[in-house]
Order: sequence, then structure tokens, then C-alpha cells
Amino acid sequence: MDHDCPVRYRGIIADWDAFCEATEQPLPHVVRANTLKIAARTLQDRLARSDIEAVSVSWNDDLFEMTEPPGRHIEHWLGLYYIQESVQTLPVLALAPQPGETVLDLCAAPGGKSTYIAARMQNQGTLVANEPSGRRQMSLLANINRLGVLNTMVTAYQGENFPLQTRFDRILVDAPCSAEGTLRKEPSLRAGASLAAIDRLARLQKRLIVRAFDLLATEGVLVYSTCTFAPEENEAVVDHLLQERDACVLPCDLPIDVSEGLTSWLGTRFPKQIESCIRTYPHQLNSGGGFLARIARA
Repeated sequence: MDHDCPVRYRGIIADWDAFCEATEQPLPHVVRANTLKIAARTLQDRLARSDIEAVSVSWNDDLFEMTEPPGRHIEHWLGLYYIQESVQTLPVLALAPQPGETVLDLCAAPGGKSTYIAARMQNQGTLVANEPSGRRQMSLLANINRLGVLNTMVTAYQGENFPLQTRFDRILVDAPCSAEGTLRKEPSLRAGASLAAIDRLARLQKRLIVRAFDLLATEGVLVYSTCTFAPEENEAVVDHLLQERDACVLPCDLPIDVSEGLTSWLGTRFPKQIESCIRTYPHQLNSGGGFLARIARA
């Protein structure tokens, strides 16, 4: 069967047919319980009383799959849940923020990951949600307010120029990317992003990851993530950091079936430790696709 898929990745995706078939399916309706306002099980019970079916996602107790669009329900407007693809929660699980820590989300809008970080921190400690775009700040602020986030300040620096005065226990760089992993909801990306866009974004991503590492506390953890498949934006960016700074890639202990990071792409070899990065594809989690790496000082 012919599929409209990004064929440049055929050689790195083992179960290609399953991947292509998944990209043609609509995304499930998934929500994340906002535990700052309601326990996940309590939310599930509340929805059931309104005859709204919410089925738990096996690998994340905060996630539920719903049979109908979740944006129409009062629970959404009350901030009891956040509409979020399940794959988009992985960077926060890998970051593992703790109450009382000082955390930076360097590319924060629209706030899905920032508000999940705050929930994992139980609104304790300090979260800096940075977003340079004034237009995108509006959605970030709206979500912070709707979900009852209290421990977060919003800044507006260009991420690659974020001031170096503070060191952070944990940093998330959910980098601007070519977004190929969103191809199930963006038909224009079914055949992949343009190489010009990938190259342009990779240059920015390399500046962002180096600045983030320079902001990291001695025992801190940095998570770099994207929602794209392009190795130029993923493994090559992590490799750039390893060349520029004394960094190492940590294992990602996540309870899901994922793929390893690549050690080569188009003739370029990457260090073996980049295998510890993870790639996710739509057929693995019935979600979008993406990449993440956990990084620390060597």
C-alpha cells in the first residue's frame, strides 16, 4: 500500500508499515488530569457521573483517553484537565521535577509542559516559564491561570540569551522544531518538513541547548525534546552539545515501548551514549512522535 509518509526516515524506522498506517489515523482525545485541582481518580469519577467515558492510559496515571472532544466540557474550562497528546508528557516525566526545586522551562508556550511541571512540583519551589513571543505568552498565561499554577513566573527572553545569573536544578528545552511528529493532525507534514526549515531550526536548537546547559546547576538535569523525527534537530543537536561542553547523556527510564537514539545519519557518526536518547513514533503510543534526551554534567 502506498502511504504519504516522510520517506527519508524509512531506513531508521523498523516497522515502517505500522508507522505509516498510524500516521493516517486520527489522534485519540487525551487529557491530563490537573492534580493541582483534582486527583486523577476523582476526575475520572466526576466525568463518569456525567456519562463521559475516560479510560486511563496504562503508562501514565495522569492521562485519560476520551471518546468525544474534551474541549466542550465544563471540566476543561474549570482547569480540571489539560488537553494534551500523551507523547507530550514524556519530557516532563523524564525531567522528574520535585517540590521545592528551581526549574526552568526555556521554551514554555502554550504551557502544557509548564503546567505539568508545576503539578509535579505540587506548586512548591520556583518554576520560570520563558517565552519570547508576546503572542504566545497570552496562551501561556491563560493556561497558567486556568490550571491554578502559583509557583511560576513568566519571562520573555530569547532562549539562547537567557541571563546566566541563576542556576537551575532542572531545565526543559522543548525546542521549536519542524514538528514532523504532529503529522497526524497536520496533513501538510505527512511527507516531512522541508530541509531548509530543518537546517534553520537546527541552528537555533544548538544555541538553545548550549545556553540551557550553561544554566544548569552542578547536579542538575537537562531534558532536550522535540516533536520531530529529523536527526539534524535531534541527535545532531545533542552531539553538538557533547562537543561544546563537558556533558553526558543519561538513560531515560520511562515505562513505554520506544526506540533508541541513532548513532549515525547520512554518513555522520554520533557517540554511542546517544543511544540513551529516545525516539517515539505514532504507532508506539498511539500518539504523535518525538525525541528526548536526558543530560547532565559529566
